[in-house]
Amino acid sequence: MLNDIATFINAKVSGANASVSTPENGDAAITVEAAKIFEVCQNLKSGEFEMNVLQAISGVDYNDYLELVYILASFSKNTELLLKVKLDRGTDDNLPTIDSVTSIWSAANWQEREAFDMIGVRFNNHPDHRRILTPDDWQGHPLRRDYVVQEVYRDMVVNPEAKVNTADHMFMKRLKETYPDPKKVSGSWKTDDGDEASSEA
Repeated sequence: MLNDIATFINAKVSGANASVSTPENGDAAITVEAAKIFEVCQNLKSGEFEMNVLQAISGVDYNDYLELVYILASFSKNTELLLKVKLDRGTDDNLPTIDSVTSIWSAANWQEREAFDMIGVRFNNHPDHRRILTPDDWQGHPLRRDYVVQEVYRDMVVNPEAKVNTADHMFMKRLKETYPDPKKVSGSWKTDDGDEASSEA
């Protein structure tokens, strides 16, 4: 089915360059040019594949670039599609941009705001483009790999030692670095006597 959708996209949207990627693990997806996302989504909704539902938009930081993943579905056809675009990382003063799809699926409104807030992508023509999980004057985008939490926000300590259990976090970090199989490290907690303990998968 994905090959048929990619062929459809390329026939309908010049320059979309739709291609199917099938990873060894995980779900197959179609990647398109970011500059064509609006036209691609318009055609996927109104065309023969009837992708009438936007389930989610998520952002991923791959260090060298950012990726947005649109999870689309057709309830009438009982199908689902992962649609991906790649974006340059940009800078704090010049974030990457992409066209909003809010006018196609109203569900995109808050999801695009979350992607802006968390991963740092601006959405052209969004009707209410502002942060949704952090304050408007927050510094940085928390799901970026290079994100550093500011120490103080409006005279408040952001991560006070007494409330964030830093020792637990560092314990898990040290355990993952030293345990023979880090994938088996799955959690930590305080025992009744105050000692730190870990669980294994």
